[in-house]
Amino acid sequence: MKIAIVNDVTSIRQLLTMLISKHSSHTVVWEADDGDTAVEKCAIDTPDMILMDLIMPKMGGAEATEIIMKNNPCAILIVTASVTDNADKVFQAMSYGALDAISTPNLNPLNKNSDIDAFLKKLHIVDRLTTNTERIKQSQSSIVTTEITEQTLPLVCIGSSTGGPGALAILFTDIPKDINATFVVVQHVDKNFTEGLCEWLNLQTKLEVKMAEEGITPLKGHVYIAGGDEHLSINQLGKLTFDINPRELIYRPSIDIFFESISKNRTGPVIGVLLTGMGNDGAKGLLNLLNTGAYTIAQNQESCAVFGMPRAAIKLDAANAILDINELANQIMRHLPKPDEKTYQAG
Repeated sequence: MKIAIVNDVTSIRQLLTMLISKHSSHTVVWEADDGDTAVEKCAIDTPDMILMDLIMPKMGGAEATEIIMKNNPCAILIVTASVTDNADKVFQAMSYGALDAISTPNLNPLNKNSDIDAFLKKLHIVDRLTTNTERIKQSQSSIVTTEITEQTLPLVCIGSSTGGPGALAILFTDIPKDINATFVVVQHVDKNFTEGLCEWLNLQTKLEVKMAEEGITPLKGHVYIAGGDEHLSINQLGKLTFDINPRELIYRPSIDIFFESISKNRTGPVIGVLLTGMGNDGAKGLLNLLNTGAYTIAQNQESCAVFGMPRAAIKLDAANAILDINELANQIMRHLPKPDEKTYQAG
């Protein structure tokens, strides 16, 4: 894999180059010390992956990510001094199409290489995402309960990945606070960013955005974001639950596993939505939702940062509608049953 490094600090570029050379088979093909230079170099020689800093002279990493993803798209991993201190810019870059973010590793002996291990693990995950062509395996586990309760509150389940934070912000901005539904989102994002994503989205919407927690029942007018290293499911009692298995999937939580649990266990009205993202996670799950009576929506190519996941769903004929991100909120509200309706009909 060809990698480019964009960072205004020479010693950090040297460190990242050394780690890549020593611990992987990848090759660093060029470097840049600001976003403006990175945009120019990427137009001439587009790498497989860019390690992009955020705070740089002339042009920052978020702005550079936006231009590169429009003109010469490739996998972009944000590597910056502190992802927590730069959370707004992290989510801005991810809205434009950056895959993930991690703090810059350092060689301080007190860290016991934990920073380096985390960086190499993240590099490996992004590499797998960009080269993976295998079908995502479906969970074979099932949730056993002794009681099934009626779930009448409409559930809007959403899967998103690359470019997802921006798409979610646009979607939820147009949803009224008193909507007769609850929203649960599986967004591919590092577990350390989930809380920050919730805080950021709370500034964009009238709804209350919270992290999903074990055993809760989703409430009206709330948005729940899955976080951590475990797969999110919904059980037959309508409660959220987490499971570490299956471990081999590229992303935990998996959109497919969440959608599948809804298909198996949900008795009330459901709308399934698959947004921008690399790969095919969520495509088969969206088809399962469609086949069990849900109304399903895929984001269209024109408004996606990366069209991978919606494209995979569309190829399976898993979507009732293929829409621009700016049209999704109205379509969701059109297909929600009124509060006194007991049944749900797609179409």
